[in-house]
Amino acid sequence: MVRIKRGVTSHRRHRKVLKRAEGFRGTRKRLFKRANEAVMRADATAYRDRRARKRQMRRLWIQRINAAAREHGLPYNQFINGLNKSGVAIDRKILADLAVRDPDAFGEYVSVAKAAL
Repeated sequence: MVRIKRGVTSHRRHRKVLKRAEGFRGTRKRLFKRANEAVMRADATAYRDRRARKRQMRRLWIQRINAAAREHGLPYNQFINGLNKSGVAIDRKILADLAVRDPDAFGEYVSVAKAAL
């Protein structure tokens, strides 16, 4: 049986991890073991926070919609309920953008929601 030497493989793997650890401080960028720990933790945090960002953005949109709807005399829950009853299918991201950039168009949606209630 032929002997398999794995120096090239492990060196390539180490180099890949150390490349990803550039910019870290201290031994976390120099030593493979510490760099590997830091990279794995960074990956886990990035994965978690990509999902957390979606929740945070939805909360921000709801706050903006609520503020804009209250200016027209309608709280958020009644506004969304009115839109659902009138059959308007528009997501919160677009509503929040309209509330900030085009208050007149947002006012039209509020009037549609009020009419449905």
